[in-house]
Amino acid sequence: MPASERLQQKPWLDASLSEEERVETLLAAMTTEEKRRQLSAYMFFDTYWQKQSTTDEQERIRFVESVTPGQMVPEGGLGFVSTQLRDLPADRAAATANRLQRHILENTRLGIPAIIHDEGLHGLIGNGATVFPQALGMAASWNPGLLHHVAVAIGREARTRGVRQLLSPTVNLGRDPRAGRTEETYGEDPLLSSAFAIAYIRGVQGQEVVCTPKHFVANFEGDGGRDSAAAVFSPRELREVYFPPFRAAVEEAGAMSLMAAYNSLDGVPCSANPFLLVDVLRGEWGFEGFVVSDYHSVVHMYELHRTVASKEDAAIEALRNDMDVELPRFDCFGEPLETALAEGRVDELLLDDAVRRVLRIKFRIGLFDDPLVDVEQAVSTSNCGEHRALAREMARQSLVLLRNENNTLPFPRGLRSLAVIGPNADAIQLGDYSWDLYGKDRIVTVLEGIRSLVGERTAIHYAEGCPLTGDPGSGMDEAAALAARCDAIVLVLGSSHKLTGEARDRAELALPGVQAELARAVLDAGKPTAVVLVTGSVHTMEGWGDRAGAILQAWYPGEQGGHAVAEALFGEINPAGRLPLTWPRHTGQCPLFHYQKPSGRGYDYADLPPGPLFPFGHGLSYTRFRHANLRVGGQEAEGIPVSLEVTNTGERAGEEVVQLYIRWPVCRPAAPLLRLVAFRRAAVAAGETVQLHFRLEPARLALPDERGRMFIPAGEYELLAGASSADIRLRASFHLQ
Repeated sequence: MPASERLQQKPWLDASLSEEERVETLLAAMTTEEKRRQLSAYMFFDTYWQKQSTTDEQERIRFVESVTPGQMVPEGGLGFVSTQLRDLPADRAAATANRLQRHILENTRLGIPAIIHDEGLHGLIGNGATVFPQALGMAASWNPGLLHHVAVAIGREARTRGVRQLLSPTVNLGRDPRAGRTEETYGEDPLLSSAFAIAYIRGVQGQEVVCTPKHFVANFEGDGGRDSAAAVFSPRELREVYFPPFRAAVEEAGAMSLMAAYNSLDGVPCSANPFLLVDVLRGEWGFEGFVVSDYHSVVHMYELHRTVASKEDAAIEALRNDMDVELPRFDCFGEPLETALAEGRVDELLLDDAVRRVLRIKFRIGLFDDPLVDVEQAVSTSNCGEHRALAREMARQSLVLLRNENNTLPFPRGLRSLAVIGPNADAIQLGDYSWDLYGKDRIVTVLEGIRSLVGERTAIHYAEGCPLTGDPGSGMDEAAALAARCDAIVLVLGSSHKLTGEARDRAELALPGVQAELARAVLDAGKPTAVVLVTGSVHTMEGWGDRAGAILQAWYPGEQGGHAVAEALFGEINPAGRLPLTWPRHTGQCPLFHYQKPSGRGYDYADLPPGPLFPFGHGLSYTRFRHANLRVGGQEAEGIPVSLEVTNTGERAGEEVVQLYIRWPVCRPAAPLLRLVAFRRAAVAAGETVQLHFRLEPARLALPDERGRMFIPAGEYELLAGASSADIRLRASFHLQ
């Protein structure tokens, strides 16, 4: 068909029109059924989990490719496709995406392309895609600039395969490590989480891929650290603590979508909460994108929350409260919404508003103008050398040296023998939201990283010692004997995505199984021992932590993590990660975080030492840093200028993470005891002094008043600079009128 004739029949394809003109022209041409289909998704869900239960890659591929576009796309079109491509290699994923889009273009009346979505918390979930460290580990880098580069890579790998929306990042706060999904977060602090959210969203959306920050709001902050438990927070606490990362995602990063949470807030399900979705998100923050449900959360209003009497009522409540898209498949927005519209129980103008928001973003990302992808480009982009190198660098920067007594680390390169022991020493642990069929041909374990680094200079001896859970059999005795005859020990402990992650919250933070017993048996050998923790969150260390010479927190470090850990153990790199959350001594302290409000009595327990095991922002180095000359300038429109000097007083290069906090000596309403207001990761050569400059933006000094309105308290402020929330090196005061 000639281009002129095509534009005459479908004028919304004219790229010279404005975005709004294209949206309105297309909307005017749509039937009610075509509109409704744009708010729904396809997922071959009845057999999806059956497919996921097999570990045969070729069987999974055959399953996906057996589903034809004709089975997926109704006559009225299709708005979204859920996770359909993840089991396909890059070339077949791209080809499958093209077949789907061509079918829509050729076999539906209006030819509106679908948005294919998947997850991308620490890499696109896709067969062959690059696996970066888990999100909490990336936050431990305290380097949003590096995360931006990671996000660009994730966006490129998604875009070239035909995935145009990522249900990421998770910007809920991780304030209670009992929550299994803590590993998905950027930690406990609103400012740190906001900075990483902005970096991720800008990186991914720069590749014409929609970001969907989630889960709005307080999804992991309910009672007991349980995922999606009911949340009850005052408007002040929401605006001070839980809203900031979402607000930053919308106002500063320009997120084009947002996911509502499973939980209720003050008794109202977040999936149809007028305060959250209408008043705050759209009214106050000016959000113009579309809101999606967490998977099945619309029907959960009927089945779980029981705030509505039917699926029709659930659909009506969702539309009335600006919930635009139901994921992962047709349900309440299927026949129930069709019935409600036919009976006049919901105004079609509400349907139009939701469709506008979806179409607007489809035009904005160029989906109408360029719906197909280049198969060869998908192959050349997926897990390319640049992305593998980036995964290795992020793994390096994510490592946190928690303990290093008597300079146990780094190990000398001249060791004659090294025992590598533990259930995670040679295990692939990528964490939740990862493609699950990777083997050791792609993923570097700690054991393989050590072997690759030291070569034949050191004899490497390996023993599992015990499984992550269950009976160790004779393994523990073998491990203890091996430890006794080697010069030094690397003990690799931790967890897996089968023990923590979504729907796997924990009542107890101790190491799973008999790993603590293994640690004690190995430490009894009295050899220099470095414990490496490969985990998604924190584990308490009662009975063994204070006996370990060194403890290196590796998180789930991604496909190159084994190399990074080995480099840190032997001093090829100097670890500089810092904790993005507070590390408790005991599970009974939870929730525990640095952003505390004043107590009417005390802050500790009678039967525990005071404070956490490791504070927020903690992390050691193989060198030493001195902070000096903290200066605070006068108040300016853009904020308050601050500077200080950092000197590396050690004998090797390193990176310091300088953290600035404020404290209000007097404030009403009651202010937090400590608030992070700025941070910087800086490389400093041995003997070098660098000057760092900061600007305290007004918003970082604001608090909500009794009615939830943000204001900047007048009066005196105390500025604290240091290496963690508990390691304050410098102090200064300033006054605001």
